[in-house]
Amino acid sequence: MTLASISYQKVKTDRGYTDRLLEINLSDKTISVSEIPQATRQMFVGGRGYCLKLVFDKTTAATRYDSSENVLAFAGGPFCGESSFAGTGKFIIGSISPLTGTFCDSNVGGYFFPLVKNAGFDAISVTGKSTEDLIIFIDGEQGCISLRKAPKTDSSLLEAERLVEEWRGSDKPGSIAFVNAGIGSKNTFFGCVNSVYYDPRRQRCRAKQAGRGGMGTIMRDKGLWGIVVKSNLSRGSGNQAADKKRMRSAGTNLRQVIRDVDPNELRLAQQGTTSLLDMMNNHDILPVNNYKFGRDERQHKVSGKIFEEKVFNQEHPDGCFAGCTLSCTKGCESHTLTTGPYAGRTVPVDGPEYETAAAITNLGIFDIPAIMEYAWYCDEYALDTISTGVVIAFLIEAYQKGYLTLEDTGGIELKWDDQETTFNLLHKMAAGSSGFAGEIGRGIRHMKSWISERAAARNGNDKERIMRELGLFAMESKGLEFSMYITKESLAQQGGYGFALKGPQHDESWLIALDQIKNEMPSFEEKAAALKWFPLFRTWFNIAGLCKLPWIDVRHPDAAQTDDPAKNTPTIDCYLELVNSTLGTEKTLDDLLLESERCYLLHKLINLRQGFGTRTHDKIPLRAMAPVFIDEFSSRREYYVNYLRENTAIHINGQDDAELLRNLQDHRRQQYEILTDTVYAEKGFDMNGVPLDETLERLGFDEPEYREIVSRARRQ
Repeated sequence: MTLASISYQKVKTDRGYTDRLLEINLSDKTISVSEIPQATRQMFVGGRGYCLKLVFDKTTAATRYDSSENVLAFAGGPFCGESSFAGTGKFIIGSISPLTGTFCDSNVGGYFFPLVKNAGFDAISVTGKSTEDLIIFIDGEQGCISLRKAPKTDSSLLEAERLVEEWRGSDKPGSIAFVNAGIGSKNTFFGCVNSVYYDPRRQRCRAKQAGRGGMGTIMRDKGLWGIVVKSNLSRGSGNQAADKKRMRSAGTNLRQVIRDVDPNELRLAQQGTTSLLDMMNNHDILPVNNYKFGRDERQHKVSGKIFEEKVFNQEHPDGCFAGCTLSCTKGCESHTLTTGPYAGRTVPVDGPEYETAAAITNLGIFDIPAIMEYAWYCDEYALDTISTGVVIAFLIEAYQKGYLTLEDTGGIELKWDDQETTFNLLHKMAAGSSGFAGEIGRGIRHMKSWISERAAARNGNDKERIMRELGLFAMESKGLEFSMYITKESLAQQGGYGFALKGPQHDESWLIALDQIKNEMPSFEEKAAALKWFPLFRTWFNIAGLCKLPWIDVRHPDAAQTDDPAKNTPTIDCYLELVNSTLGTEKTLDDLLLESERCYLLHKLINLRQGFGTRTHDKIPLRAMAPVFIDEFSSRREYYVNYLRENTAIHINGQDDAELLRNLQDHRRQQYEILTDTVYAEKGFDMNGVPLDETLERLGFDEPEYREIVSRARRQ
């Protein structure tokens, strides 16, 4: 049933842009199309930049995730949808997050935004709230946008797949795509958004996920079940580049590098990101038992090699959008569910990605069927696999340490390496169960307070003291759960997580391989410099509409001959060719970094406006820096004792392990504080993490509204 609709005149993409914004207010069911100002395009480029600008302009310091005026923004970028280049299906979803209380965004691949762009829009803004679940239908072929009643279902993936099959009819496979969120999004703070599209090679629907920060939660809170787009996607020249020949040549060069390098390095085309399971375990980085340990002898049971040989169907390449030879979107065609409401049903499973698999090892489980079960149910419920797994891991450790009791958990015993524990909690939180299972869906930051309040009342202890104790191993920062890397031995990655503006998510700063595995930034100064440069270039991909894996995970053979191999500048040259051939410009790498820095600063300003963003919010838990307990220290005692000898002035002379552990913890805390000072100076912030006046002026943020945010932050 159609509740509202408008007709519109489709604008064709020119040099990467349509310059059109689609705005929907779900409260009054109004739909409008407006022009994106050239000043916005010049300042914020697209993708993440457009999401930031929409959220900043339409929200205030009082806006919360469930406020009617909160914006749920979707945007690609000028290079999104270009099938002549690898990794161009990416788009960004951004909003004020239920977990962090400030701006958060998540990137995802698939056909959805290339089709939206082909239908005539560079961004979508959704505000307001509907009292009934709705679908937004964008029909680029007919030039019509409508609001329709959503199906009455608790399903997410299964129903979305059914509708894609129904609506695509006999049309060519790439003509329709869908984003939606399910019951888990409705009942937790870390709901994800599924990006569903039809894969003609596997002859079924596939799904990618915008997982972080609760974007699916906001979607369902607004009464939005999904957005469908239908459009005849142009192949080969979707962005109408200024110089198509030059652009295609850049794409050919990057594809050749991928073909030559990937099979001999990470093997992403064969193993997807599960290849990281072996690498991380070999270097004590794979999370086990709530990040307590970084290596486990059982890891061979979930090796990327097993996924390649026995799980993934390798008959067809697996790019999440046309033209990507990296083909890391893997999938299993047949898994029979053993738990939950669909037990006994055989389903295909997309992925799993490394983060999803590591969420299960972090629970002490090393079992591929369990990983597949977890991956499928999280997708069907529309739950972030990272936050879901990290919350459960924290609760198990809190229970094991005596902070939680059976009375607290409603009789659920919480144990490591126990699938019953994991899936019991997963299904209950997704269903919105009352009591303990309903509380845990609000995330670790909430659960620290909930547990400490009950424990203090039970034992007559001080709530704040218990909160501090829990905070030592509660793996969240800024309200967002950590992604899946042990950072105890990588100061660069500690900063990468701590200084990340949306919380400890690796897409902003993934330095652990460069720092800990390859040792390409051995000095303190190199780590600090990297913590300015890499976050800027990594997040440039999110404003451009591109996947960063072809750059960061496929090292160009010529990079070894450059001054800084970690930056992989020969591949960056391919991206500069894409930029300039598409836009008709001659931009340099410094220009791209400047564009990204403007978006970075706007995110910082939103954080400050919302009451966050200062030094205290860049703190990370002790477990991210050092062992917390004696058994952690003992598991790598020889390593830690040698570390103290080589990196501190401490004289090792008969101290017991408890004293050595305290010395190690104190040293690591001091190093992090020194790093914080150094990186703030690199970024142009004061020692409280607030931008300096000259930083505002240099980046074009000298208007009164920006200066007032900074002035208020300095006074606090």
